[in-house]
Amino acid sequence: MKFKTIIEPFKIKVVEPIKFTTEKEREEILKRAGYNVFNIPAEDVIIDLLTDSGTNAMSSKQWAGIMDGDESYAGSKSFFRFESVIKKIMGFKHIIPVHQGRAAEKILFSIVAGPGKYIPNNTHFDTTRANIEFVGGTAVDLPIPEGIQPDVWHPFKGNMDVERLESFIREKGPENIPLVMLTVTNNSNGGQPVSMQNIREVREVCNKYGIPLFLDACRFAENAYFIKKREKGYENKSILEIVREMFSYADGCTMSAKKDAFANIGGFLAMNDDELALKARNVLIVTEGFPTYGGLAGRDLEAIAQGLEEVLDENYLIYRIRSVEYLAEKLIDRGIPVLIPPGGHAVYLDAKRFAPHIPPEQFPGQSVVVELYRVGGIRSVEIGSVMFGRKDKETGKFIPHTMELVRLAIPRRVYTQSHIDYVIEVITEVYRNRDKLKGYKIVWEAPLLRHFTAKFEPIN
Repeated sequence: MKFKTIIEPFKIKVVEPIKFTTEKEREEILKRAGYNVFNIPAEDVIIDLLTDSGTNAMSSKQWAGIMDGDESYAGSKSFFRFESVIKKIMGFKHIIPVHQGRAAEKILFSIVAGPGKYIPNNTHFDTTRANIEFVGGTAVDLPIPEGIQPDVWHPFKGNMDVERLESFIREKGPENIPLVMLTVTNNSNGGQPVSMQNIREVREVCNKYGIPLFLDACRFAENAYFIKKREKGYENKSILEIVREMFSYADGCTMSAKKDAFANIGGFLAMNDDELALKARNVLIVTEGFPTYGGLAGRDLEAIAQGLEEVLDENYLIYRIRSVEYLAEKLIDRGIPVLIPPGGHAVYLDAKRFAPHIPPEQFPGQSVVVELYRVGGIRSVEIGSVMFGRKDKETGKFIPHTMELVRLAIPRRVYTQSHIDYVIEVITEVYRNRDKLKGYKIVWEAPLLRHFTAKFEPIN
């Protein structure tokens, strides 16, 4: 018999207490934080949906692996297990451990990017873009048109616009494009998946112009599950078979193991090119550590290897994707505008429709983020003009982001349905009083990745 209820494919073994705060207390906390939820101490958050990165609950086998970690400086047995698992799943020749995904980006782009170099992507996420721009390169987003329309349904809104990619390569010259990236799933446009057909088509364009293709692979298993459920010809394939095919079209990848590997820290850079790998390891030794630990303890290498095997479990992926869908469906039923269809790791509120009276230059997404914390102690994150908006260098005119979103990222294996039901109640309350939401202005910002540390004030 088939039941409607999809239960968590795990039992809870250890619990962590939640500190409850009052609305008045949270108002004071917000003021001290400069109305930036990144600045709020974690213990003052009731439900933390800021990110799914490094916030996962590890399994008993991962914790057992931590006890078994080999902390040898060179040639740790934990590294060889880590390397073996990644090669088995992804098939790349060179596996370079790093302390997290942005370190892999830093190493890669410090080698290949620079002034006059362009890196196309379906949509760059914040650290990817920052690492490209930090060395003088240009990050270019080429999503399909449906990918930037929150209220339009498409099975693979994370796809890259292949025609625009080829046109861009011709315009700038393949010699100025050291690699093409695909982010799977596409975090900046709602955690949306990329189809296998799109990966193949991008690969064909790269082959035509002799350009390597790299995947930003931090949510590769969630992407593979969407391919299995939505793309014809993959319904009877295993997740591992789909994953192997995805990576077979790539020359390398960057990965934060803090997402689909269930780890609290760690990542890697993988590739097939011997010369590029040599350069990457040279940078690694200077900045991260010896090639067989790369800024990680042996116990972390063990936890990542185990997590990469666990994430391929289809029972887990069914539960994971369905739990995100559950939150989205309940919000849609209440008339609350969300990006559709829901992605793999988060639900994204459409702040443009949520607070249409707040213009982009007053950051409607930030307004919703602040109010969710004030009303219910929920920490979320703005993905809109705070994160990606900018001023034109010549005119000084504000250029808003294409979408104004609020991401509710759900940590893996952490919250139960009752936690999510509470989130639904809080969002519903905020939406009911949405006309009272105020815009915000930035009173201080850093030159890069300003959303992490910026300070705001409400506009009265």
